[in-house]
Amino acid sequence: METWREDASAVAAALHTSTSHGLAGAAADSRLLQYGRNELIEKQQRPLWMLFVDQFTSPMILVLVAAATVTLLIGHSKDTVVILAIVVFNGVVGFIQEYRAEQAMDALKQLSSPAARVVRDGEVRLVPAAEVVPGDIVLLEQGDVVTADMRLVEAPGLKINEAPLTGESEPVAKVTEALPEVDAATTADQRNMAFSGTAVTLGRARGLVVSTGMSTAIGRIAELLQEGEDEATPLQKRLAQLGQWLALAAIVICGLVFALGLARGEPAQEMFLVSVSLAVAAIPEGLPAVVTISLALGARRMASRRALVRRLPAVETLGSVSVICTDKTGTLTENRMLVERLWTPRGSYEIGGDGYSPDGSVTPSADDDVMARRAAQVAAACNDATLVSPDGGGDWAITGDPTEGALVAFAAKLGVVQKALHVYCPRVAEVPFDSQRRRMTTVHARAGEPGCELEIEEPNWVAVKGALEAVAPLLAGAQADLLEEARTVAERFAADGYRVLALAEAGLDDVPDEPEEAEQGLRLVGIVAMADPPRERAAVAIREARSAGITPVMITGDHQLTATAIAGRLGMLDDGRESITGAQLAEISDEELAERVRGIGVYARTGPEQKLRIVDAWRKQGAVSAMTGDGVNDAPALRKADIGVAMGITGTDVSKEASDMILEDDDFSTIVAAVEEGRRIYANIRRFVRYLLTTNSAEIMVMVLAPLLGLPLPLLAIQILWINLVTDGAPALSLGVEPAHPRAMKQPPRDPRASILGDGLWQHAIWVGLLMTAIVLGVQAWSYHGGASEQTWRTMVFTVLVCLQLSHALVARSERESIFTLGVGTNRVLLLVLIFSALVQLALIYVPFLQPIFETTALSAMEMLVVLLVTPIPFIAVEIEKWVRRRRQPADAAA
Repeated sequence: METWREDASAVAAALHTSTSHGLAGAAADSRLLQYGRNELIEKQQRPLWMLFVDQFTSPMILVLVAAATVTLLIGHSKDTVVILAIVVFNGVVGFIQEYRAEQAMDALKQLSSPAARVVRDGEVRLVPAAEVVPGDIVLLEQGDVVTADMRLVEAPGLKINEAPLTGESEPVAKVTEALPEVDAATTADQRNMAFSGTAVTLGRARGLVVSTGMSTAIGRIAELLQEGEDEATPLQKRLAQLGQWLALAAIVICGLVFALGLARGEPAQEMFLVSVSLAVAAIPEGLPAVVTISLALGARRMASRRALVRRLPAVETLGSVSVICTDKTGTLTENRMLVERLWTPRGSYEIGGDGYSPDGSVTPSADDDVMARRAAQVAAACNDATLVSPDGGGDWAITGDPTEGALVAFAAKLGVVQKALHVYCPRVAEVPFDSQRRRMTTVHARAGEPGCELEIEEPNWVAVKGALEAVAPLLAGAQADLLEEARTVAERFAADGYRVLALAEAGLDDVPDEPEEAEQGLRLVGIVAMADPPRERAAVAIREARSAGITPVMITGDHQLTATAIAGRLGMLDDGRESITGAQLAEISDEELAERVRGIGVYARTGPEQKLRIVDAWRKQGAVSAMTGDGVNDAPALRKADIGVAMGITGTDVSKEASDMILEDDDFSTIVAAVEEGRRIYANIRRFVRYLLTTNSAEIMVMVLAPLLGLPLPLLAIQILWINLVTDGAPALSLGVEPAHPRAMKQPPRDPRASILGDGLWQHAIWVGLLMTAIVLGVQAWSYHGGASEQTWRTMVFTVLVCLQLSHALVARSERESIFTLGVGTNRVLLLVLIFSALVQLALIYVPFLQPIFETTALSAMEMLVVLLVTPIPFIAVEIEKWVRRRRQPADAAA
């Protein structure tokens, strides 16, 4: 059925549904089974067996397999078994890590499932978009993403951006009448349809779902597309490049080791195995994979803290955030707007109550003030929100905008029931609210007096709400004196930290073709003051952000006095920064704004487009910005900011799609918690790199310098591979789960352009590697020249190198803080890995059946005492390095 050619009533009849009451719940459940979930079918993921096979395709694993083949051919079957065992073990570990990373990302995708408002059994319900079915009646408003293909039933002032489908950048004005002349191939001309994946930019609508899932227009396009690969983060790219350089250097050095061994008369077969093993141990081929896993699991941890990361690179960028530009309402405040004061031309009133409950007090009584009731009627009628009664003893809630919900609750407290008002005074026209007009207007027909009881004589009634300065030009000339008093009241309310809205009405004989023409000769009936108190943790989070070197900035559309009052209560202006308005911002050049931006803490009465200028100004100052937003017009700023943060509760679907991260609780403190997690992830990656480079450099230098000093080859191939598996890999991965250090949020943000090897990392790797090398070669010389057997001195060298690396892993947990400050047991995973590794190493020495495999022998008490005496040396040396660093930079609290 070509639904755009038919009347909406005919389409509804064909789908056996009602445009007013929607489907019955049972019918919707039945159709969900019949048509399937309203989802696009994604590209099938790799099967688990392929994921496992992929672990054995890396160049280093292939080199090991080649080495195992060579050892088998030359009769070294023991080496073959050990090498293959290590290959399989590495493959299993890699499979588990990658599987966990994919599971983490799947969990994140599940968390971002959108919802839709549908009419079922005559009531508005919020259901997952995936459960929308053909025949459903869906309600749309500005900011929503259309969740299915719909035949429009009502579309007052509706405009939809169909760029995802048609490529047309201009929003399309929609209609509801049948279009019998439109061809099926011209989707863009089907103006009585709303298509899945497009976005409502203006107005509201009631749509009849005709297609879902892969049957939609965009679903048919999806069949032709292949999902692209995820782009590597800048850090992943830098580490991949680092790995390539290290691989090249390792291969050259291993070739040198091979040549030196041959020059000393070592067997070529043995030197080949040693060189291959050393290359495998030296090349950090797992760096990019470890980064991916760390970012994915870090994103999952953020989700547990109610920060949903939509794009993986955002996890890395979070650690560099230096300024957070945040909205006020709902982010810094509770987003439970409550009308607490009312002014009318006849009196002033205090409105009591809790939450969105329609029960509350009016002090003094407003029973004799007809203006108060008229103000309540305007508040309830010029409104798209509805109150939702509690289930099971819960709290009253709303569907729709929190500000509008507060007005509905306010009206109920004065005895005006919104549902009855809509029945007896139905809406016949409207001009939706937008950020440019800053007001909303509805036109109502007086269909039945009992539910209206309006103080007008005309057959139609106009209700307007908005900012006083937006309503004032529309007032009748006779209200000039009243307007002056109203302005004084509004300023007083705003100075007290309230959000202020004016309510006006008018009688109308005929409904004009253009609803905006109804906005004439209005009568001001009241001004309401709404309070949205700061969130409980907002002030604490502001202090945490500032102590972490992050500048919090408020950008809001509210009145300057209101914004400044809230910012003052939260401590955002304690550093003497100023507050400016959008009008003042418009008069400042981009160059001047860049110079002044650090001194501005509050932007009030701003338009969403001005956020772009603010982001640019901070960027010119070298800052990394996080920008919050919830509206359609916020999307460009969310895209442009380094981290775009959308509101999960009040945010529109468009803003969520444009964001890098979604706050599930709309709470500013969640952003700060996410920044802390981002810093933790980056610090853990640095710990991994720092430890791995240190241990690898020690292994290489031991093998290179020993022949140059006249000593035999210190380690066998199997021993090198074992060190790479046990003392390199496991502790390094355990450092990747290091908890955030207490002082992690006391340091300034890192420079995103800084090298991962910066801030002394490569110097540390070299000098600690040299220290370990000197200790190992010293023990080898002492034992070798002391007359010990080859198995004995080689066992000592093998054991000393393992113990030194395990000792260094303990102090590698922080680049600055002492292990005694951190606590030995705060990273239990690392502690268990170190204990396990030490016990396994002892088993290789003292368990008889393992000795021939790794060519070890039991060490005497004196020999083991030597091992134990030299083991703490790197630990002590690095602790001294940290102490010196703290003395030189007492103000730098780097973790």
